[in-house]
Amino acid sequence: MARTTFYSLLSLTLAASLGGACSSEIDGKPKAQVEEVKKTEAKAETKTDAPAAAARTFKLDKTGSSVQFVGAKLTGDHKGGFEEFEGEAKVAGDKIESLRVTVQTPSVTSDAPDLTGHLKSADFFDVEKFPTAVFSANEFLAKAGENGATHEIGGELELHGQKKAIRFPAKVTVDAQGAQGQAEFTINRKDFKIEYPGKPDDLIKDEVLLKLDLKFKAS
Repeated sequence: MARTTFYSLLSLTLAASLGGACSSEIDGKPKAQVEEVKKTEAKAETKTDAPAAAARTFKLDKTGSSVQFVGAKLTGDHKGGFEEFEGEAKVAGDKIESLRVTVQTPSVTSDAPDLTGHLKSADFFDVEKFPTAVFSANEFLAKAGENGATHEIGGELELHGQKKAIRFPAKVTVDAQGAQGQAEFTINRKDFKIEYPGKPDDLIKDEVLLKLDLKFKAS
């Protein structure tokens, strides 16, 4: 009887694990390359005969932008995002030279009120200690990829007191009115010291899906 009960529980656990993996929005998304920030030496300026295009600065249009995420447990996904963020992008000609986005972590929301409160605690974002998260980028390599990606973006993400170098695919467009970028990729939350495991019977996956839709317009 004990053996039957053990194998029944084992079967249920495996079924739940496989079922959760199949239904998760996270699975199949590209993984960001995350590593330690490397110190770079200053490069000597090189002269060029061609005049550089005048740089323009565009402000992040909050009403047309979103910063969202999806976290997954054994039993299913939870969706969330941030309501307060700001930023700007510098554009020269038809190319983005750099961008910076600052997110106010206390503005985090989720699809469950109790979870929203928990996300603000020291188990997750620890918003009192780390009230902002900052993403800055200055590498925009034209590189076609899946799901309409046009570029590979390289920069730094400072989250939960940890600063990491990060690279991910994105769809980037620039025109006279401004610049836009959309990206969906996963990061490992433990790279940023967010290590809360979840309940013993409902563990949280390490991978978190980030969903960015950023629009920059002339102020």
